[in-house]
Order: sequence, then C-alpha cells, then structure tokens
Amino acid sequence: MVTLAFFNPEDLVAVSYTLDESQLRFTASAVQALYNIEKREDSDAFPITIFENDSPAGFFLLDFGHDKFELTDNKNAVLLRSLSVNPQMQGKGIGKKAMLKVDVFVKENFKNCTEIVLAVNQKNNSAYHIYLEAGYIYDGKTRIGRSGPQYLMYKKL
Repeated sequence: MVTLAFFNPEDLVAVSYTLDESQLRFTASAVQALYNIEKREDSDAFPITIFENDSPAGFFLLDFGHDKFELTDNKNAVLLRSLSVNPQMQGKGIGKKAMLKVDVFVKENFKNCTEIVLAVNQKNNSAYHIYLEAGYIYDGKTRIGRSGPQYLMYKKL
C-alpha cells in the first residue's frame, strides 16, 4: 500500500537512491532537492516521503515558495517538484498511486491550499501520462525548463 508522510531525517538513507542520467534530466535526486531547499532563505518547501508497505520508496517536494508563480497566479497554490521513485521499485505503479494521494494529503495538511501545480518535461512521456491519469490538467501552457520545453499542469482542490 502506498502512503505519504512528511520527510523524516531517518528516511534519508532510503531515499538517497541513485537516478540514472535519463531521469536526472527531468528531476532532482532527493539529496539534491533537500540541499536546494536548505540553501534557500525563503524556503516554504516541505519534503515528502512516499512509502510502499511502510518502506521509503520515493520522494517529492511540496513547495509554497515564489517559484510557483512561474506556473500560476494563485497565492494559495503549491508547486509539486522533484518527484522520484527508487529505481529498484519503479514499474509497480508507486508514482501513480502517490500522485492519486497527493490532493488528499495536501487538503489534510495545508487547509488554505486550493491548487497543485507542476511542470513536466515534454520528453518525459511516462510522467506526463501519470499526471493526466491522476487528474492533473494540461491546458496548453508551456515554458522552457532546464532540459527543454515543459507542460504546465494543475489540479484544483
């Protein structure tokens, strides 16, 4: 069973898995994402651990900082970023199951949040389809990210 929880430092070893070059083109490793939010002065980001049967299996950030305004004007939105699943556990639907649970997790823990936004690289077809299946909407907006064009997606809560 897939569950989500706020990151605990005890999870660090389990989420310090290595992503291959093709995955690192599209997302940050958990270690890099944690480093990035530590060095930001305005950090309103919350690291989240994805669990599969009580074992850490993945990671992402819920970021309420200024970066979300590149995707939305909604001050009550959160940016979902740096999603990854341990390569040894990929192909089991863990990422999709986690994305189906994010909106409930956000509603329970961030009462004022009304929207989840994200950007997914246009070449990351599998992630794009996972987001669509999880109810995220792509309405034609794009931007250029560090690895090329990205679809801007959102989900109203």
